[in-house]
Amino acid sequence: MRQRFSRKSEGVMMSPLEDAVNGVQTLKPVRHSSRKHQAAKELRYGLLFASPVLAGYLLFVLVPIAASIYLSFTNYSVGMVPEWIGIANYKTLFTGADPFFYPAVKATFYYVFVSVPLGIIISFFAAVLLNQKIAGRAFFRGIFYLPVIIPLAASSMVWMWLLQPDFGIVNALLKQLHLPTSQWLGDTGSVVPTLILFSFWTLGNTIVIFLAGLQGIPSQLYEAIEIDGGNRLHKLFYITIPMTSSIIFFNTVIAFINGFQAFVQPSVMTQGGPNNKSLFYVLYLFNEGFKSSRMGSASAISVLLFLVIALFTALIFFFSKSLVYYEGKGEQR
Repeated sequence: MRQRFSRKSEGVMMSPLEDAVNGVQTLKPVRHSSRKHQAAKELRYGLLFASPVLAGYLLFVLVPIAASIYLSFTNYSVGMVPEWIGIANYKTLFTGADPFFYPAVKATFYYVFVSVPLGIIISFFAAVLLNQKIAGRAFFRGIFYLPVIIPLAASSMVWMWLLQPDFGIVNALLKQLHLPTSQWLGDTGSVVPTLILFSFWTLGNTIVIFLAGLQGIPSQLYEAIEIDGGNRLHKLFYITIPMTSSIIFFNTVIAFINGFQAFVQPSVMTQGGPNNKSLFYVLYLFNEGFKSSRMGSASAISVLLFLVIALFTALIFFFSKSLVYYEGKGEQR
């Protein structure tokens, strides 16, 4: 019987178990090679199907970014050969040789750091109200979202007429109510606050995102608060805000990026006036590149905008580690 279970190399029969084990061992290299071949095949097909997107990203994103960085160090206008001038464009901006740079920066920062926090707060509480079980809830949700589907340029024109100081409807209403009127877009002190008020008109997207986050909060958490004797404020600060902190974080990042790139409202409603008080940064960039045909300077302005947005986004991500709660992680990160 011992000879029956000896190795084949000795010319003796092998046991069925040893034969099966040897068979598996012989198949292992083949199976490993087959998996590698399959993975390589999937990678090739994946790159093939993704190639239109990758080519588009390379052609329309990476190449323009690289070209802007290069042109920012040149004296360049459309139709001429770029002339290398080093950091002269940046010197012109930072030394104040260009009289429009610092007013544009000031107006943009004023707009962003007032409109973004207020917009996030208003959107959040509007979403909380629209999440309540009230009659006509679907109608009110539609009303809040309706301005988003109207082109921003058209909305800007309408609101420019409504806010006209002499015959606008808003001032006429204020007069009927015996309240003080305003020059709105026509005064240096009120033009940016007016544009900030107008920015609240287009908060529909942010409200919808908040609403989706609120609907994902388990109702059992609110029931547990009620059992413990908690009120609405306890629900807000201990359930609603922590559970939607990731949504608040996302909306804040998007709002900051959009705020720094505000262009349509000032270009349609004020053209940067009066006295350059509403000359926002992207409008200034547009004027420099397309109205004054100084593409090298405009490229330097765009590079600085990219760096500022990247810096603020990085700061928001940094502080979010201790403020944002992610469900399933069990802790803030």
